[in-house]
Amino acid sequence: MTIHHPWTDAPADGEAVEIAPDVLWMRLPLPMRLNHVNSYAFRDAEGWTVVDTGFDTPRARAAWQALLDGPLSGAPVVRVIATHHHSDHIGLAGWLMTRGAELWTSRASWLMARMLWLDVQEQATPQQEAFWRRAGMPADKLAARMAERPWNASDNAHPLPPGFVRLTEGQEVRFGGRDWRVVLGEGHAPEQVTLWSQDDDLVIGADQILPGISPNLGVYPNEPDADPVTGWLESCATLAALAEDRHLVLPGHKLPFRGLPARLSAMTENHESALTRLAEDLRRAPRTAVGCFDLLFRRRIEDAVFGLAVVEAVAHINCLRQRGLIAPVGRTKDGGTLWGA
Repeated sequence: MTIHHPWTDAPADGEAVEIAPDVLWMRLPLPMRLNHVNSYAFRDAEGWTVVDTGFDTPRARAAWQALLDGPLSGAPVVRVIATHHHSDHIGLAGWLMTRGAELWTSRASWLMARMLWLDVQEQATPQQEAFWRRAGMPADKLAARMAERPWNASDNAHPLPPGFVRLTEGQEVRFGGRDWRVVLGEGHAPEQVTLWSQDDDLVIGADQILPGISPNLGVYPNEPDADPVTGWLESCATLAALAEDRHLVLPGHKLPFRGLPARLSAMTENHESALTRLAEDLRRAPRTAVGCFDLLFRRRIEDAVFGLAVVEAVAHINCLRQRGLIAPVGRTKDGGTLWGA
């Protein structure tokens, strides 16, 4: 079965589309190239369970207020489920908690979100500079990064009050009139929550399962030797054992879709092909991580996504290194690590 999108029109700010009984699909605006994040609301006798919240920005708060006064009116938001710690998914969870909701998420998601909100940096750290330099970031881009204030999670996230309800692998929970199995994914974010309905065909895929685009698999200065690509590929294999064509996937971005087995296969093949291209070329000549952009992405990387490209290139380098296919073979004059076979 090919991938099929039952919907072609997404809801506007403050509006909702019913995509299953007592299930609403909503969108929150993001101030970036990927200009939205999906949110879902599930109704039962208790009230609404909301999955993911968007950034804490004036426009997103206005959209939420319109939702609370409109499609969600008549019942309280009793819980928020944050699928992972990224601010576009958990940024307004704390705001909804101040209005009476409780938070459900994985332990790693909660700890990462709390830590990043508290960790405010007014300038790039020495560890960040060393990471960018080793990755082969050009001197002009490195200088610009060092001169600017880095983005902090607190810029776009409401404070998270202490306390949450932990979601664990294999756990069964109930909301929205359905029983759900918790399956945790890795790669894009640690312990990312996906939820599989035991009563119908719904799957909350978050950023673990996206249509049309692959989740960013990035390595960051706080864990420079991490291997998120392997973690993500292993998660894809786990999810593939559960996936059926009947499933309606509710993703974190883009449109809900069917054809999950085909999508998981396509995403896996895309990354394995990129790893193969990279390994073959590095056998011929060494490169830095940034020097591998053309092999990995096969398009020009613009400034707006340069940082995401760096962390994803390092992730693929680290995967090949863990597989024993490449190793560091030298340095550039600017301190970039050269990788070769």
